[in-house]
Amino acid sequence: MIVTLSFDVEHDCPPYLTTTRGMEEGLPRILDLLAEKRVKATFFFTAEMARRFPDLVKRVVDEGHELGSHNYNHERLDRLSRKEGEKAIRKSLEVLRQYDDVLSFRAPNLQLPDYYYPILEENGVLVDSSKATYKGYRGGVRLFGGVLEVPASTTSSVIRLPWRIQRIIHARLSEPRVYFAHPWEFVPMQKESIRWDCRFNTGDKALELLGQLIDQYKKQKARFLMIREYYGKYGKA
Repeated sequence: MIVTLSFDVEHDCPPYLTTTRGMEEGLPRILDLLAEKRVKATFFFTAEMARRFPDLVKRVVDEGHELGSHNYNHERLDRLSRKEGEKAIRKSLEVLRQYDDVLSFRAPNLQLPDYYYPILEENGVLVDSSKATYKGYRGGVRLFGGVLEVPASTTSSVIRLPWRIQRIIHARLSEPRVYFAHPWEFVPMQKESIRWDCRFNTGDKALELLGQLIDQYKKQKARFLMIREYYGKYGKA
């Protein structure tokens, strides 16, 4: 069984908020938990968050996790012109590659028009994780030109559901099981003026449930892969 944990590192709950509690409080808590569980993950940073919190980027890299791009400042690529989108992608990679060799990309809101695959390839991106099976994508892990697509399996709020419900969902997922969450989910968001599904079980409960998810897969002898590692497994297929 193959499982991936990934995190979209951005300001708090875009487009509703502009705060960075997730960076200041949530991301360190995630890293502490992963260190305790001895699991590696992929962190898709916006370049703006990397620019503002360089010590956190360094910690991610130093602790052996993967650094990926989540665009420059969470710009939705389906709402930009192709030229504007290409510029944002290039700028994000220029910033992030000051810290590590960035080979993976995830588009904000999981919105990546297919004409961006050649742009990613031209900019040295090997793996994308912007499609989502829960949004109807059925292509599985496959190559789009020279870029390997590794789709996300569930929306981020799934890992904050009560465990009795989660277990049913996890058991029905096809492999590989690719999860994603956001640092802001691991700080209390219950009092914020945002959608209900972005508020429930945030903070301590989210961290507890993430730990439970990791423990469950460890009991099942799952193999945890970072996104870039899929290229060695599937990229030549």
